[in-house]
Amino acid sequence: MDPALAHTDVVALVPRDVALKSLPSEEPAWGAVVAMMLGVTALLTAEFLPSGLLTPMARDLGVSPGLAGQAVTATSLAGLIGALFTPRLTRSFNRKPVLLSFSILLVISNLLVALAPNITFLLAARIVLGLAIGGFWAMAAATTIRLVPPALVPRALSIVMSGIPAAMIIAVPLGSYLSEVASWQSVFLLATALGAAVFVIQALALPRLAPKGEAGLGTLIDILTRPGIGAGILAATLVFTGHFGYFGYIRPFLESVTGLGAAGVAATLLAFGVANYIGSFASGVMAERRLKLTLIAMPLAISVIGLLLSLLGQDVIPALVLVALWGFAFSGVPVATTTWITRMVPDETESGTGLTVASIFLGITMGAAGGGLVLDLMGAAAVFVAGAVPLVLAALLIAAKVRTRVP
Repeated sequence: MDPALAHTDVVALVPRDVALKSLPSEEPAWGAVVAMMLGVTALLTAEFLPSGLLTPMARDLGVSPGLAGQAVTATSLAGLIGALFTPRLTRSFNRKPVLLSFSILLVISNLLVALAPNITFLLAARIVLGLAIGGFWAMAAATTIRLVPPALVPRALSIVMSGIPAAMIIAVPLGSYLSEVASWQSVFLLATALGAAVFVIQALALPRLAPKGEAGLGTLIDILTRPGIGAGILAATLVFTGHFGYFGYIRPFLESVTGLGAAGVAATLLAFGVANYIGSFASGVMAERRLKLTLIAMPLAISVIGLLLSLLGQDVIPALVLVALWGFAFSGVPVATTTWITRMVPDETESGTGLTVASIFLGITMGAAGGGLVLDLMGAAAVFVAGAVPLVLAALLIAAKVRTRVP
């Protein structure tokens, strides 16, 4: 789920019976759409915060940066579980209170992280966040398409998915800077306040939506057995393994290898976020016209950028340029992945998207865990060498096995 949906014929991808039964015929609920976008921003801001706060978190908790980075691992592992099982467990509930419960979990998690006395407590609090993120993402697209008439679905989804680059810009560079001005605990308290504000807005703006359809595990198995789908899901896992093997430990790299201080780290990460935002639109056009090429080219580009960072990252200007190019290249990954799954599984969009989200969280889990291990054993530069391996494997798998058109 990402800005790619703004550049594809999303209406054509929504099954006709869903479109007729689920989408409103009256005026679009733009306030509810904005509330969904704010939910994306708040949840992903909390998810990305450890990447910019890793060094002070590790120092204050008395652990290594690699161990502190497992805050990302805990979140993504719980997110995988939430993405797979939330639609099934909540299929008989009205969607509004379910979505509001995710904002409540967000507030609880951020508050507990801010008060965490040790790494064990912090990891437990991040599990709560992961369940909220996974559950929200599994329902976000299916909810959004019910808030507007069919002709306005692409615009609504583009608004909701704009929360992704917004969260990257807010969480990593701003979080990194504020942690030096105040403390990392204060940053999580601010994230708590953001989550509370989003809860109030969603409570006022979201309509009550009755549950629709079934979300059984048998549907997921059916999707995986379709030609090329299993290979594509595995490739998505590998891509996010490599990317988050990099991204989770970018601050230690910029500090220990490039030699940047807090302001320099914040500026570099801001360049990543801005380039990612710009790239989301360019890559959307590319994915629409040359989907398979985009699926192959983006992970290959990220792997090359990672290797160049390990070689040239000692100098500030090359590091800044490469990190910005990395942000631009990564924007094409969620864009192309979402375009691919919605094109290949038009009859089970919600289940297909949920399965893709689960595979992404699995990749984040493996990347964060593996990257932390490499960081502690071999240093920050080695993280960018090791992360290139799953990225290259993903590109080869896509080229050989993944289809981009329904047979």
